Amino acid sequence: MPTEIIVVRHGATEWSENGRHTGRTDLPLTAQGRAEAEGLRDRMSALDLELVLTSPLMRARETADLAGVGDRAEVVDAMREWDYGEYEGVTTAEIRQTIPGWTVWAGPCPGGESAADVGARADAVLARVANVDGAVAVFSHGHYLRVLVARWLGLPPADGRLFALATAAISILSYEREQPVLRTLNG
Repeated sequence: MPTEIIVVRHGATEWSENGRHTGRTDLPLTAQGRAEAEGLRDRMSALDLELVLTSPLMRARETADLAGVGDRAEVVDAMREWDYGEYEGVTTAEIRQTIPGWTVWAGPCPGGESAADVGARADAVLARVANVDGAVAVFSHGHYLRVLVARWLGLPPADGRLFALATAAISILSYEREQPVLRTLNG
C-alpha cells in the first residue's frame, strides 16, 4: 500500500482563472501557472517518490515537468479531467441561466460524464497504486482530484464537492492507524 499519495492540481490556465469548465480542452499553463508549478520544485525534490502519475493533458504534464518530476511520470488516461460534454468552456453561472441551481456534482453534463463515471476512473487509479510500496505523486485536475480524494476516504464521488483544490497546491492522502485520511489539503 502506498505510504501516501501526493495530490497535485495543475497550475493556472486561462480557463481556470476565469471559471470555465476545462475538461478535454488541452490548454497550456499561463505565466502564473508556470510560476506556480516551478514553485513546487523544492517540495517535490524533497520527497522520496516511488511512482509519479500524470494526466495526459498538457497542463498536468507541464506542471509535473516544472515541478521536477515529469521525466519519471507515467501518463495515465484515466486521470483526465471530467468530461463536461456540451458544457466544455462554459461557466457555472452561464449554465445556471437555463438550469437554476445546476452543479457539476448533480449534473447533468449533456454528452459528458457524471460524478459516478469520474468516480469509476478514480477507483481504477486507486487500485493501480494500492500495491505500491512508497509514496505516489499524482498530477491531475481540480474536479477529477476532488473525486479521487472522496473515493480515497470511502465517500461517494459526488462528495468531491466538499473539497476545494487550489491550482498547483499539494494535498496529501495518507493513513492513520490503517484508516485512509486526508492529511493535508492545499498545503
